[in-house]
Amino acid sequence: MARFQGIDFYDLDALFSEEERMVRDTVRDWVEDRLMPVIGEAYHNRRFPTELIPELGELGVFGANLPEQYGCAELNNVAYGIIMQELERGDSGVRSFTSVQGALVMYPIYAFGSEEQRTDWLPKLASGEAIGCFGLTEPDYGSNPAGMITTAKQTSDGWLLNGAKMWITNGSMADVAIIWAQTGEIGDVKGIRGFVVPTDTPGFSAKDQEGKLSLLASDTSELVLQDVEIPDTAVLPGGSEGLKNPLMCLTQARYGISWGVVGAAMACFDEALSYSKERLMFETPIGGKQIQQVRLADMLTGITQGQLLCYRLGRMKDEGTMTPQQVSLAKRANCDMAANVAREARRLLGANGILVEYHSMRHMANLESVYTYEGTHDVHSLILGQTLTGISAF
Repeated sequence: MARFQGIDFYDLDALFSEEERMVRDTVRDWVEDRLMPVIGEAYHNRRFPTELIPELGELGVFGANLPEQYGCAELNNVAYGIIMQELERGDSGVRSFTSVQGALVMYPIYAFGSEEQRTDWLPKLASGEAIGCFGLTEPDYGSNPAGMITTAKQTSDGWLLNGAKMWITNGSMADVAIIWAQTGEIGDVKGIRGFVVPTDTPGFSAKDQEGKLSLLASDTSELVLQDVEIPDTAVLPGGSEGLKNPLMCLTQARYGISWGVVGAAMACFDEALSYSKERLMFETPIGGKQIQQVRLADMLTGITQGQLLCYRLGRMKDEGTMTPQQVSLAKRANCDMAANVAREARRLLGANGILVEYHSMRHMANLESVYTYEGTHDVHSLILGQTLTGISAF
């Protein structure tokens, strides 16, 4: 297949700054040259391509929208979104790895951490020297994080953590975990605090999640905390004692997902379009058949709508006007779109579409997870419903 040239039917390129285009081209070239040659093998063998982590650090994609003083690139949020788009064009697992590192580990340390925590962890996370994970979801509490049962009890020497976390990206390879735990009742509300927990702390363990049929080139783990003793300096001191802080982290991650899945859809469309011009049926390319042209038109329409949605969302984020509900709309709409594009691309590819040397089925399987995590499609629907009506259906 020819080198990826991009999909830009509405000339969004003209609206990007020179720096944003440069970031896109740099990450796009890296994906073409370094990720695409290995991702099929990594996915087939159920391994994350850890050999690429130092290169990702050199690219500056970890926490790319955080300040330079902590070793980060300090890009605007549109450029950050473009990075997520290009990485997920390679594979959702690689974008997930990067998104967790930046939006769910580096962001809370930067936004809610002490200066000591920032200077200790952010440069190492930005370079890829250290890997982080985010522990919020529990075996019985996904869409309802307020129900978490992991506890943090204050002691004379600090805090004692007990509990379990499930579906944790980067968990088995992480050097540090951001763990959210309930600390007791504050009035009528369950108190929830965040903790920076080195994974070599006694009592902390992680094991790989077995039996996945999606995100095979990704590290997904269960975390167990059994009498994990941490000092007072491990507490994230900033913000509130409730769900506001972890939900702010999820907003950052969902923003990146909204861009990322557009990249997956672009990869599938590009593959399907090229295949439609080369694959002959009854001595003519299948791209000349009406049914395939309708498929391609529908894919292009969905991708273009998703690109425009992300562009406007990114500009609002940079202006400081973006709301979590607007992120919910983009995450919901673009994940649905990308899943549909991947499915239709796989169908256009026919029998070849199930082979690992093609990309669409890998994306199709991955997107089923992305459709679900960081707030399911249905939960984001209810968030929008509550915004529209003022009535909660939760």
